[in-house]
Amino acid sequence: MCVHPAGKWRLKRTAGILLAGGQSRRFGSPKAFAEFEGAPFYHYSLEALKPFCEEIIVVTRPEFVDKFPEDLCVTTDLTQFKGMGPLAGILSGMEVVEADCYIVLPCDMPFMQQHVIERLVDEHRGEVSAVMVEGKRHPLVSIWQASVKPAIRQALFEDNRRVMHVQAQLNGQWVEGSSLTDSPQLVFKNVNTPCEIERR
Repeated sequence: MCVHPAGKWRLKRTAGILLAGGQSRRFGSPKAFAEFEGAPFYHYSLEALKPFCEEIIVVTRPEFVDKFPEDLCVTTDLTQFKGMGPLAGILSGMEVVEADCYIVLPCDMPFMQQHVIERLVDEHRGEVSAVMVEGKRHPLVSIWQASVKPAIRQALFEDNRRVMHVQAQLNGQWVEGSSLTDSPQLVFKNVNTPCEIERR
């Protein structure tokens, strides 16, 4: 079990993985650096992860590395899995730092909050936990045990890039978003176009 710092069952080491390598085709510019209330989108995921992680790794595209502050740990996809999507990003983050479990967030959820991650950590059981909201699954809002790395690597070797496919092969669970926040539709919203921020 991976529990927040106040918990008594906390594992030895927890790392955060912030996925910021998407193409952002619909948004029109890199979503990680789009701004909401004066801060880039990735800032909100980073702040949500901080209280629960000894270290946070940002996984991004090579051309974006220099756009992040120097004090962040930033990496890119493992060479053999370059450009293979979020699943490759998760494994690449896991390979940067050894931990007992990894809390994963995408960079395009600027309404994410710390208490939501705290509750997800409390609910985490098995090899992987991810969020669903009224039947819609959010596989990238998730917690993974380190033991799943071979399964992720094997899937990528087989050119299976679907995060949910790997999650289905593991001993895991889907956590209903309404148990984590009173505003699940907003908090777990992936912002895909600039107007979605205005319509919130």
